[in-house]
Amino acid sequence: MITFENVTKRFPDGTEALKDISVTIPSNKLTAIIGPSGCGKTTLMRMINRLELPTNGKILIDGEPISERDEIELRRSIGYVIQRIGLIPHMTIEENIALVPELLGWEKGRISARVNELLEMVGLEPEIFKPRYPFELSGGQQQRVGVSRALASNPNIILMDEPFSALDPISREQLQKKLRELQTQIRKTIVFVTHDMDEALEIADHIIIMRGGKVEQMATPEALLEHQENEFVREFIGEDRIMRKRDFGSFPLTYFTDFYDQTWDGEVRSIHSDASVEEAIQLLNMYPSCRLAVLKDEKILGYIGHHSLLQAAMGMKEGVNTA
Repeated sequence: MITFENVTKRFPDGTEALKDISVTIPSNKLTAIIGPSGCGKTTLMRMINRLELPTNGKILIDGEPISERDEIELRRSIGYVIQRIGLIPHMTIEENIALVPELLGWEKGRISARVNELLEMVGLEPEIFKPRYPFELSGGQQQRVGVSRALASNPNIILMDEPFSALDPISREQLQKKLRELQTQIRKTIVFVTHDMDEALEIADHIIIMRGGKVEQMATPEALLEHQENEFVREFIGEDRIMRKRDFGSFPLTYFTDFYDQTWDGEVRSIHSDASVEEAIQLLNMYPSCRLAVLKDEKILGYIGHHSLLQAAMGMKEGVNTA
């Protein structure tokens, strides 16, 4: 886990980007950091790999102060995906992904196997994409390569700084879905900066809402929609999202078959399709690492979890999906 202890960041011009922040980012979860422009969210994230240094306070990874680690070694041990993608234009896709493993001294066979594995993981066929150059790929494809490169050395921590914000809506939605799927497989500690509340609710296990260099609230998406610590958080989330969630809770699961996952290879609990969304959420809160197998006439209709329920809730307009 990543721990901030009384962290303040003051720039030379006197601007306080962070003000005495104490917060813990849990391991093996995707934590989204969100807030208005200038709230300090990117500064907070960049402190994790020492691209920004605190004026006061400490940052620890699994109990070890990062100030005691070599900067270069620390950065090579943390994946980093940025909005501008940052692929090296004169290097092939294979060379871009292989860069950090090569710096770490991996042998060639291991690197080659890792490149193939990662491209397949993000839905890009290795033999087609390895020899290409970044300019030959679409923005969405380049961002998939950026994610692959961040995962190349198998880091425990991945930082993502508004990685999808420059993409068109269709590519963005596809990559959000792909990231959720990846996280169920890789179980990394992902810190994801975004300015889009719908994106945060869609992909995150935990959300940190910031304002003026301070943390206003940290909670799961479900808990944020259920309870807001103050009026700023309520306004930032949006009344429409909060009301959709409240109306949504009483509907039975059978209304939302389009949001079921068809396969799941992790821990499973069962629930009947006539149970309400609220009952499903209560069960998921009791067993946060599991999915629910939705049963009807003793047959599994599909699997559902927090993310798919939130996706269904946010898709509600004037009615519900009754397919």
